Amino acid sequence: MRFHRYRPRVWAAAAFVAVASLATTTLTAQTGTAGSLRAAPQVEAADEDDGADCPVPDPGGSTADSLLPDPFTRIDGTRITDTSDWRCRRAEIRELAEGSVYGQKPESPDSVTGTVSTTSITVNVTDQGRNASFSASVDLPSGPGPFPAVVVLGGFGADTSTIKASGAAVINFDPYLVGNEGTPRNNKQGAFYSIYGSSSSTGLLMAWSWGVSRIIDVIEQSDGSVLQADATGVTGCSRFGKGAFVAGAFDQRIDLTMPIESGTAGAPIFRGIPGENGSQPLSSAYSEQPWLGDAFGSFTSNPAMLPVDTHQIVAMVAPRGLFIMENPHIDWLGARSGSVAALGGAEVYKALGAGDNITYWSDVQDGNHCAARNEWRGPLQQHIEKFLLGTGDAPGAFRIAAGKSGNLSEWRDWQTPSLTDDGGTGGDTGGDTGGGGTEDACTATYQTINSWSGGFQGQVSVRNNGTGAINGWTVSMTLASGQSISSLWNGERTGTGGTVTVRNAPWSGSIAPHGTVTFGFTVTGNSATEPGNITCSSP
Repeated sequence: MRFHRYRPRVWAAAAFVAVASLATTTLTAQTGTAGSLRAAPQVEAADEDDGADCPVPDPGGSTADSLLPDPFTRIDGTRITDTSDWRCRRAEIRELAEGSVYGQKPESPDSVTGTVSTTSITVNVTDQGRNASFSASVDLPSGPGPFPAVVVLGGFGADTSTIKASGAAVINFDPYLVGNEGTPRNNKQGAFYSIYGSSSSTGLLMAWSWGVSRIIDVIEQSDGSVLQADATGVTGCSRFGKGAFVAGAFDQRIDLTMPIESGTAGAPIFRGIPGENGSQPLSSAYSEQPWLGDAFGSFTSNPAMLPVDTHQIVAMVAPRGLFIMENPHIDWLGARSGSVAALGGAEVYKALGAGDNITYWSDVQDGNHCAARNEWRGPLQQHIEKFLLGTGDAPGAFRIAAGKSGNLSEWRDWQTPSLTDDGGTGGDTGGDTGGGGTEDACTATYQTINSWSGGFQGQVSVRNNGTGAINGWTVSMTLASGQSISSLWNGERTGTGGTVTVRNAPWSGSIAPHGTVTFGFTVTGNSATEPGNITCSSP
């Protein structure tokens, strides 16, 4: 017997409009040379929403705030102090986001069945007396399985050749099968709306997220000979980047989330869009397609009234892998607001001790929309190795295009707490209140990330060795003769050759006790000699 997970709905119970039951369509999967179908027994998807049992209080009426909401402050006004507190704080953010931005993602359905083969996945869903079916194709890498997999929404996402070359399968999922574009808000179409009603207030992005979750259900139910049940990523570009972003935030079984050029209604903070020249207006994104939930219409002209913003959606992914890729060459995509969302969400990653699990990359040369960029191929492989294959440990990085770099300090009035992991009380590590540090409070460790003929990419990890937070650091290093720094991110440098000094960027100066931040750089010249004489001081 199957039971719904209990999910308290104190303030935002969703009412779905009843529709006539849709007869189940039996989908026949195509089979390859080894493509025999494997019927999947029915099991509970226990970790889709780990905080489903957390009671969420009524948030009351919202008040206008032009700054980003504090991700660490509960609805009742108290701040979390321990890493274990994040579980239910995340549940609060989830409820607020569903109620004001995306619409509700329903609880696990009454029944999910399906098949997994070497070429396809079929999904059959029954809930509330209605049913619907859809399918996705599977493209396996070479070698023996089972394989981790990346769900690619709409055929546009991270470079599939790199995904397969890294050892992961590609699941090609057409999100229009569960939530079709080109429909009015009161007559939405697709498998999701066949079950939950064509006039459901849930937007397409959440419907697409629901579809990804049901695919994962079926993978979990399979015999595990084709795809691994515990190693799934999701990616998409443009509108499908919006969908990948939401899917990763609202299903905690997704190990690696990779939204690309998601634009307004994706990663960029809602509060930043009105002030970012050339970015797609909120009202335009809301009306172009029913991507966002119906409730968001009340906030398009005044996002300061929103109880959440996208830095908190970034935080919902924590501590799992997140690789945000953006295009700074197209103003419509709002990359500056995207960088603020990533920087704000990264504060939660750092507080949870997972600062190396988030990467943001907008420093790219190719300005074409949804291009397969050379700058992203290496990091893409590293992220797959780290989060899906378990064979890598490359740290996350922030490479923000100079012309689209947001300043988190202009968007927050809250500090990042130093969370304990044993129920104790932590302190604050962020904000503009300063903090103590001594000359030997930090250490700097160098690592070569990549090298080629005539240059290399390096990274320095700055660690706080003290028992108190530090706010500000300076690293000095010496380059070999003939070497010159051509670019540097997540820090501010003085000099390009010889002795180079790097100070923290406005967003990277705060380090919790025993925490780390990183900065990266590329060097032209001899790649055989690493930088030497590396020292760190604070402040």
